[in-house]
Amino acid sequence: MKIHLKHIKCLFLLIFIGMNSGFISAQNANRTFKSIQQNSDVVKVSTNDGTYRFQAFTPEILETSFIPSGETYTEDSYSVVLKPSEIAPTVTEEANSIKIATSGITVIINKKPFQVKYFYEGEEVISEKTGYSKSETHEKLDFNIAEYEMLFGGGARALGMDRRGNRLELYNRADYGYGTKSALLNYTLPIVLSSEKYMLHFDNAPIGFLDLDSDHSNTLSYETISGRKTYQLIVGKTWEKIIENYTLLTGRQPLPPRWAFGNFSSRFGYHSQKEVEKTIAKFKKDSIPVDAVILDLYWFGHDIKGTMGNLEFVKDSFPEPKQMISKLADQGVKTILVTEPFILTTSKKWDEAVEKNVLATDSVGNPFKYDFYFGNTGLVDIFKPKAQDWFWNIYKDLKSLGVAGWWGDLGEPEVHPTKLQHSIGSADEVHNIYGHYWAKMIKEGSEADFPEERPFILMRAGAAGSQRFGLIPWSGDVNRGWNGLKPQPEISLQMGLQGLAYMHSDLGGFAGALEDDELYIRWLQYGVFQPIFRPHAQEDVASEPVFKNEKTKALAKKAIELRYKLLPYNYSLAFENHISGKPLMRPLFFEEPENYKMYAVSNTYLWGDSFLVSPVLNPGVTSKEVIFPSTNNWFDFYTSKKYAKGTVASVNVVEDHIPVFVRGGAFIPMARPMQTTANYDASTLDVYFYYDEQAKKSDAVIFNDDGKTPDAFEKGMFELVKLESELDVDAVTIKIKKEVGKNATSEIKLIDLHIENLEKEVQFVYVNGIKYTGKNYMHLEKLNIPVRFDQNETIIKIEFN
Repeated sequence: MKIHLKHIKCLFLLIFIGMNSGFISAQNANRTFKSIQQNSDVVKVSTNDGTYRFQAFTPEILETSFIPSGETYTEDSYSVVLKPSEIAPTVTEEANSIKIATSGITVIINKKPFQVKYFYEGEEVISEKTGYSKSETHEKLDFNIAEYEMLFGGGARALGMDRRGNRLELYNRADYGYGTKSALLNYTLPIVLSSEKYMLHFDNAPIGFLDLDSDHSNTLSYETISGRKTYQLIVGKTWEKIIENYTLLTGRQPLPPRWAFGNFSSRFGYHSQKEVEKTIAKFKKDSIPVDAVILDLYWFGHDIKGTMGNLEFVKDSFPEPKQMISKLADQGVKTILVTEPFILTTSKKWDEAVEKNVLATDSVGNPFKYDFYFGNTGLVDIFKPKAQDWFWNIYKDLKSLGVAGWWGDLGEPEVHPTKLQHSIGSADEVHNIYGHYWAKMIKEGSEADFPEERPFILMRAGAAGSQRFGLIPWSGDVNRGWNGLKPQPEISLQMGLQGLAYMHSDLGGFAGALEDDELYIRWLQYGVFQPIFRPHAQEDVASEPVFKNEKTKALAKKAIELRYKLLPYNYSLAFENHISGKPLMRPLFFEEPENYKMYAVSNTYLWGDSFLVSPVLNPGVTSKEVIFPSTNNWFDFYTSKKYAKGTVASVNVVEDHIPVFVRGGAFIPMARPMQTTANYDASTLDVYFYYDEQAKKSDAVIFNDDGKTPDAFEKGMFELVKLESELDVDAVTIKIKKEVGKNATSEIKLIDLHIENLEKEVQFVYVNGIKYTGKNYMHLEKLNIPVRFDQNETIIKIEFN
């Protein structure tokens, strides 16, 4: 029996009514109402200890600020880019209440005892408890939550999907070698999502805590050392709509360059030009596709310690970097360099950084120097314009060598003393937005100086809204063990809900010297269906498949080749994220939001709309229990075996792939084999239609552009292929239509349409009204129909006996 949230709500409501017919949520008896004022789209409510400020961004996004007495309101937000709506809400005042209504969210304020409640579509969403309060160390905003709510968010953590019961520190910090559980990682975001389908975003930078009912008092709290007491309530009828609204508020992810969806060669690290070139030569020799090589810190120093901040190639080990990068590019391989914001006192850039006054300072304005693992250091003040110019010019000079992408490491920052001062505040006030502004600098520098190229920005830390800079996050220095693999789907799913949809992991695991071929393969097989495919590890054990034994190499190659075949699907998925904010990896509760069991599941997830993926997260597994959402039937991607919707089944697990299933009615576009995305040929695509007589209608979009021009869609430099299916009793009709942007050259010339899962005999096939016998299109007992784009739309009707 499925247990639905609405059943749980009803049960708790009956219990509350039975216990106390006068039950109300906790309120603030010490706050008293004084007055209300409306100025167009802003409503201010004065109390004895401050002022509330309400403003709607849209009918489904409402901002609330509390300005304590003696403080002034500031509009400064690092995360929000949407301008508020100019539509004034309707304000109604009665003897003991105030109603502030938009066409979506409504605020009800009880005057005595004072309380703020939020409603959407007639139902209460959430209410303040005490609201604002202050202690010696923190300022706090707290809220009432229901007994049955499950809570998500807070950034990247390994705590299980439901994070209720935890007090989450908001302080970006690395957790070296973490495994199954990690309460604090590199991305801490002041965001809470509820199974009641709402999101709270606390729009403030300084460090603090998110308390998700750790004392079991049905209380949600945000605590901060300073700054704004501002939050946005975000709602929507579906989870997709809530994420769409949030990314409308904070910005959408630009499309990455197409090569970012290929395979990366990466380790900590390559010590020389010769080692890089030999490694890529092995990929070519073994015919394993590869699109990029990442150079870790040895490109600027022989040693781990003492050289950070040099930010120039070591001439003896990398004698000809420009020629090396050019030679790699000729083979379709991009070069990415690691960079860090730490300038060591022993580095070549130290004197220049001091002279240019680009470093964070102590209380009297001198460069703040301190020791950490890599040496005695200063830190670039990323918030200071002159420091941004200085730092960007280093990137610009390296770009002239042909560098294609940037890796920003240690950007939490890894060590950030409290007494250190930045130009806009103390270390603790800006710690969590350091990586955000670093990515912003690279994005804006790239736009100004390299406007024809999409930047690639891999960052270990960021903040709410960092997705709009094209930031690609990863899950940090995970343990190279099964306990490191297990939490990875959860981390990516949670981050996708919070706007950073490209969260991924070091495939194979990073920390430690474990050599476990089964673990390595299972991690890579999972990696096929996560945003970035990038094996990376400490060099004690090779991370690259070309250095594995023949069996492991062959299995890795098969996974990588599948990743490349799925390029048109994955790229279209990235386009969908760009225009709507939808995550690439999606939790099962997107399918069944009223089924509370789905909210705890992370070991099976959706890859886009069409794939159901269930990674193998334990060794020696021969079968696995898989939950199949009730929205559609599902077909094994490898065997075509059908699994009925709404069931739980034990599926066989084999060595050469993880369990993957396709939604009935789905269209899956696939590319022909390639060794690098530089050789991607969109002129002929294979599209597999998964016929299911219970999927009465379905649709899909294939997006294509040149893979490199920024804002190609917005500039009209794109083409879309729209596919639709409709079933009746004895036929299926498929419409295929191409739309070409006003500034595009169409590449897609032919689609080979493959009809999967046909059990009925095909009698006739009609192509744009012309009748053919079914046998004309049968090949190896499957129906294959070539579709050429000689005209705008092709209509195919398949009639059964």
